[in-house]
Amino acid sequence: MPVTQSMFLIAETRDQPMHVGGLQLFIPRAGQTSEELAEEIHEKFIAATDIQDTFLKRPASPANLAGYTAWQHAHDIDFDYHVRRIILPRPGEIKNLLRYVSLNHGALLDRSRPMWEVHIIEGLADGRVALYNKIHHSLADGVTALRMLQRTLTTDPDDRTGTAFWDNQLVRRPRKERRAAAPKPGLLSRVTGAVGSALEMADELVGVVPAAAKVAATGVLNHDFVAPMQMAPDTLLNVPIGSARRFAAQDWPTERLRAVARHHGITFNDVVLAMCSGALRRYLEDNEALPDESLHVCQPVSLHTDGDEASNAITAILARMATDVADPAERLREIVASTSTAKDVVRGLKPLQSLALGAANVWPLAFAPVPGFVNFTPRGFNLMVSTVPGPDEALYWNGAKLDGCYPVSIPMEGLAMNITMTTVAGKANFGIIGARAQLPRLQRILDHLETALTELEEIPSIKPDA
Repeated sequence: MPVTQSMFLIAETRDQPMHVGGLQLFIPRAGQTSEELAEEIHEKFIAATDIQDTFLKRPASPANLAGYTAWQHAHDIDFDYHVRRIILPRPGEIKNLLRYVSLNHGALLDRSRPMWEVHIIEGLADGRVALYNKIHHSLADGVTALRMLQRTLTTDPDDRTGTAFWDNQLVRRPRKERRAAAPKPGLLSRVTGAVGSALEMADELVGVVPAAAKVAATGVLNHDFVAPMQMAPDTLLNVPIGSARRFAAQDWPTERLRAVARHHGITFNDVVLAMCSGALRRYLEDNEALPDESLHVCQPVSLHTDGDEASNAITAILARMATDVADPAERLREIVASTSTAKDVVRGLKPLQSLALGAANVWPLAFAPVPGFVNFTPRGFNLMVSTVPGPDEALYWNGAKLDGCYPVSIPMEGLAMNITMTTVAGKANFGIIGARAQLPRLQRILDHLETALTELEEIPSIKPDA
């Protein structure tokens, strides 16, 4: 088992489940009731018995020893356990759905089974059907989980081949025409190729030391750059937590955020971060807990390439959120300056060096479950904000239209809130997950996000030539 997978198993405790999830909403096709759609989804899912390898993995026995280093594969799947059908209590409002997700996201996945679940949820008063799924982070990161979902969807509303996201038929490729075999490389070519790869890796590893020195120097010389282990302020977000969760979700038109990006000449991700900054500033003020210094944010950066199905391929950068700045225009300028500097540093690194920088930024997370670590160890950032891009087109499952796709991520010891946003089918879908006891009235963040976006739309452009 690769260390990138083991670390998520080792870090898991009863109060710190390490699974990622998602909440999707579907509108039944014309002439179909929500009960019929829920039944159709259930029948298709339990009929998908040719299962991808990822969904057969479970930690090796004994789970508390070998399970951290090796996988076993289940011979079959207990669909009654993994695929659950739920009816919400009346009146079937969205808050009832979010409450259900909140309660279930704090429950650990069973390590004696393949570590995933899917919940088919009906009973919403608006007639939509929801899917809540969760999968252990050792098996998939957010990008991979979204790609798994996308493989089950289509842009054709008349397509009726919808199946489960674990169905092996989704990853099979059509047989290609047989081509003449390429000549095998000679011994000299094989040796020189292997030596070349080894030298390239050695060059990257040797370059880690000067790269680290450059990163450290940038942290000293450039106020906008947040270097690893540069102290972040103490906030109510950075405390020990329990396992109980609270989940809030809302979407905004993607074009609305893109228009703000064009108006200010900034990136889409900068708009997301500025919305989160304004929202957090107000939320902390509501709770009389806004620190005098700016919050630091950790942003996972995907290293996935097109067609890359690696389960975990990410690094991370740190940036200032400028939550100490009251003026929204000046706050935005400081955010853009900080993220631009961090991205410039990453662009100057080779892949292994980028991974090393990401590890340096997030290494304290591995020790967060150790008693006393959160309370007595300085932290480099206050929360994670992630963006996961998806397709712009309208998507369907057996003619049912996808109407919302909200990430449900991981709060951790010392990181009581996580914000993840994904763009799917013309919507920017925000999922905010937090520790229930430590973060009161978390749903207010949604109103504050709207206020922050409105501010970004109304302030003058920060373009240098504006």
